[in-house]
Amino acid sequence: MKDKLCLITGVGPGTGKALVKKFASQGYSVIMVARDADRLASIKKEVPNTFAYPCDVSDEAAVNDMASQVVEEIGEPNVVFHNAVRGTFGHFLEISPSDLEENFRVNTMGMLYLARAFAPGMIERQSGVLMASGNTSALRGKPRFSAFAPSKAAQRILCESLARDLGPKGIHVAYLVIDAVIDLEWTRKMFSEEKDEFFISPDAIADTAYHVAHQERSAWSFNVEVRPFGENW
Repeated sequence: MKDKLCLITGVGPGTGKALVKKFASQGYSVIMVARDADRLASIKKEVPNTFAYPCDVSDEAAVNDMASQVVEEIGEPNVVFHNAVRGTFGHFLEISPSDLEENFRVNTMGMLYLARAFAPGMIERQSGVLMASGNTSALRGKPRFSAFAPSKAAQRILCESLARDLGPKGIHVAYLVIDAVIDLEWTRKMFSEEKDEFFISPDAIADTAYHVAHQERSAWSFNVEVRPFGENW
């Protein structure tokens, strides 16, 4: 069993990859989870000591199968970070109600499935970390976010419930609110007129996540918000 094992969902070219690189650089073996097997294979070649487990986190059976395989082949994760996200946007009369349901399955139910799969091992060891990456929609609903914000708000409240349950058992549950546009190639094109201070660095997000995951247990954080210095909030 690995002494330092971190599982990260939603591993892609932005925050997910930055989290993988950060934890791997600090001596962790990193389990990378996403639906895109080719993308995981590419990152695995780039980042040492990583393992690829393709999985759809909105599927409870798939999450349970993945978790069993991870524990059998590598070990029980010390840190589980739910970064996978699904979002669709539009006026509430424009969207399909199924959009909200599908977003909820990835964002909220996925978190529940992961907690149910890995928290029992953490309870047995009386240690571990469960985290999720949230965003501004977890705190407020804007007009075109009716299919997205409810799923992220529910995710945050689920994590708060988990934190109150698992904290006294030695498991740190935290929710990282990213109140900014993440600095990626496609977001730079979308917001081409914005200055650098408009964007948040994926590496900076990963640095904060790593810090929170390693807080001394007498001073754990739950709601953690990160935003660029130029963000109007």
